[in-house]
Parts: sequence; C-alpha cells; structure tokens
Amino acid sequence: MTAARGRFISLEGGEGTGKSTQARILAAALEARGLSVRVTREPGGSPFAEKVREVLLSGLAQPLGPQGEAALFAAARADHVRETIAPALEAGTWVICDRFTDSTRVYQGAVGKADPRLLRALDRVSVGARVPDLTLVLDVPPEIGLARAVARGKGAAADRFEREGADYHAAIRAAFLALAGAEPERCVVIDARGDVESVAAQILSAVSARLALPTAAESAPA
Repeated sequence: MTAARGRFISLEGGEGTGKSTQARILAAALEARGLSVRVTREPGGSPFAEKVREVLLSGLAQPLGPQGEAALFAAARADHVRETIAPALEAGTWVICDRFTDSTRVYQGAVGKADPRLLRALDRVSVGARVPDLTLVLDVPPEIGLARAVARGKGAAADRFEREGADYHAAIRAAFLALAGAEPERCVVIDARGDVESVAAQILSAVSARLALPTAAESAPA
C-alpha cells in the first residue's frame, strides 16, 4: 500500500522571529500525534545546499547583487528539493522547512528589487509545483527580532542579512506581511512577540485548523 503524501509546512519571517525554535517544537508536537516529521532549512538542507549556505550568509555572494544571490538560492533549493524534501513527502513524512521560496521573493525580490520574471523562472526550475501546503509567517517588529538575533549569536559575527540596517529590516517585515495578505489561502501570520510557549500554541492551532491533524487520542496505540 502506497503511503499517503506528507504535508509541507514552511516557516517564514525576518531575522530573530524564532523560526528555527518553533520548527523544532512543531515537529515534536506532530510526532506526538504519530506523524513522521523531517525538519530542514534554507539555504541548506542537503550537503550541496549547505555549502551554498556558507557562501550566501558569509556575504561572499553579495557583490553579485540580488539577482546573483537569487540564482545561488535557487541552485541550493533545487538540490534541497530533489535530495531532501521530495523524497520525504513521497514517503509520507511531513516536512517543516525553516524558510523556502517566499524568503527569496521577499529578500531578493520585494526588497532587493531583483527582476520578478527572473525569480519566477528560477522557481519553475528549482521547485516546479512544489509549493508549501501551509506557510506560517512569524511576525515581530524588527527591533525585537534583531535584539533576539544578537542574543542568540552570543558574540558571534552577524550574518550577511543581520548586518543590514533598520530600514532594511522594516522593509523585510512589510514585504512578508504583504505576501501573506496576498495569499491568505496558504499563509497564516503568527504574532511572534510573545514567549516561546505562546507562539508555539498559536502555530499548533493554525496547523490543526488548516491541515486537519489527528488528535492525540486518535494517534494513540490501541
């Protein structure tokens, strides 16, 4: 008997919104309901894509401009989808991805002003019709997010995007909210200003409402 296809959830938002932490918490909640779950990230998520991640976050690719960065993101994404995401979904595993195509649409597109025709073409090549079933946009004011990112780093050097100024991060936030507003059938905005537990509760409620999760009782062994 062929396994039912897994569901694909992406977490999006600016710097310091807590995506990585919430991805892990959501995975544990889904596993408690008897689901097989794979947590992954972008850029990265496969051996090749992780190497591209190092280049992108270090700032080495910044001189290429938004369009060059978008091309590198797409190359990493194509490998990530082929090697990690697609096989997991086909095996019935639910995939939770910390960033996906929407980050490119926002960072390189809406804010970086890369040609939208190029971004659409890169999407066709890198992901085809592989669109998340649900996208959770974690939203915090940029000053809160950047303070969290600094605290998280504990003295480590900021990455290429964290080094940008306040106006840049305000534009990133606005672009994510605009994207979510334009695609309400796929996107849910999560108020991520609260503590970890309250944000996790919002996320689980949204996933349960949109993707018909089994209850703990339904998933318990007989």
